[in-house]
Amino acid sequence: MDGNGEHTGSTVLVVDDAPDSRHALGSVLARAGHHIVPVASGGEALTELHARVRDGTLPDVALVEVGLPDMSGFELCRRLKSSPPTAALPVVHFSAASAGPGVRCRGLDSGGEAYLSVPAAPEEIQAVVRAAVRGARMRTGAEALARRLTLLSETIVSVQAARCMTGLVRAAAEGTARLTGFPAVVFVLGEDGELHRGLSRSRASAVPPGAEAHDTVARLIRGLAAGHTGARGTVVPYPLWPAGLLGPGHAGDARVVVTRTREGKPAVCLAVPARGPGDEGDPLVTRLAQATALAADALLMYQVERHVALTLQHSFLPQKAPPTRGVETVVRYVPASRQTEIGGDFYAALTTAGGVLTAVGDVAGHSLDAATVMVEIRHALRAYCLEDPDPRSLARRLDRLLQHYHADVTATVCLVLVDPDSGRARIANAGHIPPLVVRGDGTATYAAAKGPLLGLGLDRPPSTETVLRSTDRLLMVTDGLIEDRGTDLTVSMEHLRRAAADAPADVASLCDTLLGRFGRDRQDDIALLALRLTGTV
Repeated sequence: MDGNGEHTGSTVLVVDDAPDSRHALGSVLARAGHHIVPVASGGEALTELHARVRDGTLPDVALVEVGLPDMSGFELCRRLKSSPPTAALPVVHFSAASAGPGVRCRGLDSGGEAYLSVPAAPEEIQAVVRAAVRGARMRTGAEALARRLTLLSETIVSVQAARCMTGLVRAAAEGTARLTGFPAVVFVLGEDGELHRGLSRSRASAVPPGAEAHDTVARLIRGLAAGHTGARGTVVPYPLWPAGLLGPGHAGDARVVVTRTREGKPAVCLAVPARGPGDEGDPLVTRLAQATALAADALLMYQVERHVALTLQHSFLPQKAPPTRGVETVVRYVPASRQTEIGGDFYAALTTAGGVLTAVGDVAGHSLDAATVMVEIRHALRAYCLEDPDPRSLARRLDRLLQHYHADVTATVCLVLVDPDSGRARIANAGHIPPLVVRGDGTATYAAAKGPLLGLGLDRPPSTETVLRSTDRLLMVTDGLIEDRGTDLTVSMEHLRRAAADAPADVASLCDTLLGRFGRDRQDDIALLALRLTGTV
């Protein structure tokens, strides 16, 4: 460090075809502690820099004579600035000739950082070099910070987009490794004591440590998080940190950041190898730990809500339809994949004074609220049908129910009342996929039944009627079975119609065939109900 508090020891490339001038400049800078790399032409400078790019030893600044024999100093500067590996190298032009404003402007226009007239006082030469190096380092530092902030932002987006804990900890570990340049491991310790672990790609192929190592980490996290909220960074010395967690053969200290949003919430731990006794940690890693803790809170809360909603749905959606006189009914319910939210799909098969009432519907939205409204509709339907099983009347009453108690909720439902003796089927449809009648002769047709959604308070059209024969099957589904983004629903309905027409005659086989064909990895819940008459009409 010189008397001005500036760091010396920079490497300076001096490009000058005059040996005396090259030596004089080199001597002045060497006395200030700089390392000098002298070359005599622009071509030699390009060759030297090419080799140093390959070795990772670029100089800190280049002093370039304007009047070089093979190319001007301005042309050399333009070439350096146009090549990404050398674009950040600061260039100071110099000349012993008298330089007017035009020459100085050419130097700046070519990308140079400064212009020096020689001979000059040693103090001036050293000050210009220091200023050029300092400016380049500040630009490099700002660019590096900008890149790391971009990496942090991208990682936080990935963490927040995760739909399971495995995806969350993996995204956080990979982002930590990219931010620090070291292998990383991320843990989330849930309220129930379950420890979720994610490794960066540099660690993913390693043999994972055993349960004892995980128990050790869990104890460390609990100890560091006890009595604290927010982020806490520290170095965990070896052997308190289990060997191998941060890479094969790693048996050293670990720099960890442990954070949680508040008492009783999951604790998040981000860990990388410690860089030495003076390791003060990385504030961007701390930011990432805090973002990961917020995302883990939300994800675990969602998983609890999903479990409650699934339990609720399974409690009120029996896996087998209750036995009904003269009608065989089969039901199927498949919840959406674990990466998506819970919906409000439902079905019902009820014995009434007018015959067998079947219903399939879907409450708008994907949440515990939707599942709760689904249960209300199903209970209301069971009560209403005892008084009047007419499908149109039931649709009206369910519509009023939503308007009165859930004014901001809409739902679709299809209601079919089947008389087992005559085969007569009356259908009321409220914005749902109409029932599909699969005939014994191998044809399939959608019933011409339609009407507005429930919850809008609109008039209900008259019921549609059809007659079922003993060889026919009636199929009712929710749109989760066939709906695809980017595909018109009518196209998907036609695919379903053709598949149903070719399916086996048995109603259970019909449902299973269609689930096998359309129901894999669906992003929405699926409900199916199929029936056929068991008597002779």
